[in-house]
Amino acid sequence: MSNKKSKADKDGFVYSTNPNFNFNNEEETVKTLLPNLQKLRIWLDTKQRAGKTVTLITGFVGTLADLEKLAKQLKNFCGTGGNAKNNEIIIQGDQREKILQWLIKNGYSNSKKAGN
Repeated sequence: MSNKKSKADKDGFVYSTNPNFNFNNEEETVKTLLPNLQKLRIWLDTKQRAGKTVTLITGFVGTLADLEKLAKQLKNFCGTGGNAKNNEIIIQGDQREKILQWLIKNGYSNSKKAGN
């Protein structure tokens, strides 16, 4: 017997009396807002990062692919590493000014520095 659980086991479904039941997840498709409609906030963060400083960009509304594309563009522009997950972009170091200037230049006019 295999130790791997099927998707049905993970979701807790065993049996359905509905003859039209379908296991496909009914996820809503999220469309990416235009750059001028995005309300991005740029934070400086050190929590749970062993004292390392990172620039955190929050407020992105759109698909994961578009979030990763924006993160890659910002990482290339700043010349640093980073990551994109949970609708946030993490860029290593204090890059708030550079990122704000890049975002405004590229049409993200509602972007602001937030917090410290």
